[in-house]
Amino acid sequence: MKVSLTVAQFPITWDVERNLELISEVLAEARPDDIVVLPEGALSGYGSDLSALGNLDILALSHATDRVAVLAQENAVHLFCGTLLFDRGVWSNAAVYFSPNGERWIYRKINLAMNERGRLEAGTHLSTLSIPMAGGPVSLGVQICREIRFPEQWQHLASSGAQAFIYLTHAVNTAEPTGVWRSHLISRAAENQRFVLAANVADPHQHCPSMIISPRGEVLAEVTSGSTAVIRTTIDLDQAANWYLGQRRQDLLRLAYEGQGIPI
Repeated sequence: MKVSLTVAQFPITWDVERNLELISEVLAEARPDDIVVLPEGALSGYGSDLSALGNLDILALSHATDRVAVLAQENAVHLFCGTLLFDRGVWSNAAVYFSPNGERWIYRKINLAMNERGRLEAGTHLSTLSIPMAGGPVSLGVQICREIRFPEQWQHLASSGAQAFIYLTHAVNTAEPTGVWRSHLISRAAENQRFVLAANVADPHQHCPSMIISPRGEVLAEVTSGSTAVIRTTIDLDQAANWYLGQRRQDLLRLAYEGQGIPI
């Protein structure tokens, strides 16, 4: 089954209206039925210093979120957009899926970065999402930023039926060695034999490229600069396989999922 993709990176600030303008520009160029992937915090803004949350207009962010939902419908795309989300009195780091028919699904990051702990609430579930595309249903798994360092989470999603991984990040840590996160992404694709669709923020200090990787670990497309850029391509999800997952010695070692609840 062939699927059309748009992966975009652009500068992200704490100006929600400006972020919304950039999101609108990306969606205006996407093709109907595209899977569109945007970076971590693309709507709300994000940074290593989360003290700006104290000044973020919660109502304005809520209205902007509703506007993104409308844009996804108007452009008939399957949108995965990163945002800090305020719900039930707490903030979380989320990837929100906006469907062409107005439905939403939320993945809340379960493994928080050190700067997020104490300010954000971690998610409690790790489940796949099935989206209805023109060629049939597609099952996807979503991960955010530092979760790249926890391969068991990705393996769980693959074992749960994910045909591809959606990866949102805001990776601009100048202390990170060059190339390490790129290598992690290739490994997550190859070891699970799944496509990886990764979007990072456009920033001169980014240490993880926006890229699309095949189930064999081949880099199909990559943005090699920290500038604003869009990747557009088509992949064949029939290339995903369970050859390696099927050879695990589960008689000796087995993953056990202890998550709570279901995504909403």
